Amino acid sequence: MKIEHIAMYVTNLERTKQFFETYFGARSNNGYHNLKTDFRSYFLSFDDGARIEIMNKPEMDDASKNIARTGYIHIAFSVGSKERVDELTEQMKQDGYEVISGPRTTGDGYYESCIIGVEGNQIEISI
Repeated sequence: MKIEHIAMYVTNLERTKQFFETYFGARSNNGYHNLKTDFRSYFLSFDDGARIEIMNKPEMDDASKNIARTGYIHIAFSVGSKERVDELTEQMKQDGYEVISGPRTTGDGYYESCIIGVEGNQIEISI
């Protein structure tokens, strides 16, 4: 068994697509638009086969995204090396994204940083 994809509703599809393409090398399909419901989506694919579906539809609720809450909290990307974690974290910081931890080695041995990415969603960058 494998996880086929993760989906997330977003308010700005194009900006979110660009975020994942720019920082994590995502490749997007051409998108989907249901003319009846105005639902829109893109599938973003990554080198290892993982996929994220970003979706938008009219009248979505964009509730506050507190860090300590129940439910899904972050998406973690393995970028291959400590140096790449450091570089990408610094690049994202320079581009205006908030770094909320790291880069650091955690108590359970991960080298990682966490940022607040596009639309307030937490992204973990690790080796």
